[in-house]
Amino acid sequence: MRVAIVTESFLPHMNGVTGSVLQILRHLEQRGHQAHVVAPAAVGVPEQVDGAPIEAIPSLGLPGYPDVRVGTSGAQRIASSLRRFAPDVLHLASPFALGWRGVLAAERLDVASVAAYQTDVAAYTERYRMAATTGIAQTHIARLHRRATMTLAPSADAAQQLAALGVDRVRRWGRGVDAERFQPTRRDPALRATWGADVVIGYVGRLAPEKQVEDLVVLRDIPGARLVIVGDGPSRAQLETVLPDALFLGHLDGDALAAAIASFDLFVHPGESETFGQTLQEAHASGVPVIATGRGGPLDLVRMGIDGWLYRPGDLDDLRARVADLAGDTRKRRAFGEAGRDAVQSRSWTGVCDRLLEYFDEAQALHHADSRARARRRVRPEPPAPVTDGKWHRYVALGDSLTEGLCDPAPDGTLRGWADRLALLLAARGDLHYANLAVRSQRVHDVAGVQLTRALELRPDLVSILIGANDLVKRRVDVSALAAELEVAVRRLRAIGADVLLVTPFLPGRRAAWIYTRRFSAYATALTGIAARTGAMLIDTDLHPQLAEHPNWGEDLVHLSSRGHRFLAYRAGELLGVPDADALGALDAALHEHEPLGVGAWWRRHALPWVWRRLHGRVAGDGRTAKHDDYVRLGGSSAPRSAFVG
Repeated sequence: MRVAIVTESFLPHMNGVTGSVLQILRHLEQRGHQAHVVAPAAVGVPEQVDGAPIEAIPSLGLPGYPDVRVGTSGAQRIASSLRRFAPDVLHLASPFALGWRGVLAAERLDVASVAAYQTDVAAYTERYRMAATTGIAQTHIARLHRRATMTLAPSADAAQQLAALGVDRVRRWGRGVDAERFQPTRRDPALRATWGADVVIGYVGRLAPEKQVEDLVVLRDIPGARLVIVGDGPSRAQLETVLPDALFLGHLDGDALAAAIASFDLFVHPGESETFGQTLQEAHASGVPVIATGRGGPLDLVRMGIDGWLYRPGDLDDLRARVADLAGDTRKRRAFGEAGRDAVQSRSWTGVCDRLLEYFDEAQALHHADSRARARRRVRPEPPAPVTDGKWHRYVALGDSLTEGLCDPAPDGTLRGWADRLALLLAARGDLHYANLAVRSQRVHDVAGVQLTRALELRPDLVSILIGANDLVKRRVDVSALAAELEVAVRRLRAIGADVLLVTPFLPGRRAAWIYTRRFSAYATALTGIAARTGAMLIDTDLHPQLAEHPNWGEDLVHLSSRGHRFLAYRAGELLGVPDADALGALDAALHEHEPLGVGAWWRRHALPWVWRRLHGRVAGDGRTAKHDDYVRLGGSSAPRSAFVG
């Protein structure tokens, strides 16, 4: 097997991500597989590790944390590197910035990708007091992992986080532990003597805000105990002030690290954003009991009252009580330590990496299945009343205000919208009968009800559905129920031989929209499943992030502008096989400019009327009917072209 690895972090910077990649490379070489690594360039990065060449790409140091490098090369550069190697599968190690470009490159090369979720970036943004970017981070994580063929979650809690973001195809894959290096026999009495304490409370990890090491201040003054901290990072100077009695050993690795951990009497880890917790495993392998916060990865690694304690997140009194309990009871510490040592014996890196190879095989099988499904959707199945010339003749659009065409006026004042524009593209290939049943403010039950009923009467051979946004912004929403209702509608349309084009709802790139990102992501994932089960075609708008850009949104800031409608129409045209749709879209964009609306006009024309309707229990679509409740003919002399062009 040929395995390419794109990693956010690599040597010489040593952390959990780097450690995992090194173990994978060693295992691939031992099993006779070939590997290739793409990693951020840094002083001291090796040219080769365990037979695998390392391609170092340009990078920048993270502000305030220069040892952490962020790769800056684009997807094209990474795709070129991967193309030369010709991998069977791409492994994305803790993907975020470089990993995003890696997953794009995998798609260009038609290669399966496996994304290992290892860093809770969204939680980090909060710890670094960048809460305003948390929604962006979550949206990016969801988009990236949904785009990968498969995602690996290190713990049950991490898997739940991903599920909440709408990520599917999640498999559990933890981390191995080097039980030969980390073991009780490494305990060093001489080293302990230099620490000068009867009971050593140890911490190992990065000294950074997300690790919450400052919480250990509550452990001061525990009789006969001393806090020993191994690690380095941007918070070290501050922590030395907050914890003046603690002993800071700096960064340790190899045998020195193993000796330090084995010489602890108990191990504490207060970080609440750990997706796994590798140092906890290493402490257990060393025969040292663990006290950690009851959140994230530690939930899977620490067994309460057997090999350690989990304290209530944020409850520092509980943390102190748990530590004091073990600090004052030698027999309990020994029993917990032995239990921890026994627990990790089955978690060797060999076993963990063998499991990873099985996931690589599964990802390739899933990727091939996805490719076949896409091919089937491109080649339309035979309907009961077959279309012999391979073209659609009866197209019906279902949806809400986006499909009705709000903020996309025609020269005569009527509304166009992306579906009208798509109809004109399709009509260029021959006569097309087109109906648009969309009405503003409609929801899923409207599409699955009155709109579906009328669509079935019209006997279309192509139906587009863009619906759900009005449901997803409600105070409460059941995404699964919405998807189930929509799937019934799709199946009924497929049963009459109609092709169905599903479009996932989307949000503008505005801060106020971030609170809905999880819902929209979960719903989009559900639509992906509907498409796979029913043979419907799908435009996943998450794969077109430029749609969220401000110029693509209209004067009311909640509907697409003419530019946005054009963009979506051409993306649909590409999917439906309209010749040169991409080139036509680029030309169309160059010929138009969007004129923004002033803030005052926005309040007067859109915000205040919306508030008035809500206060009176009304919606904008009350009393409105579909603009094309029956077919209009396009492509012939009778086509009302002014309503569509421009």
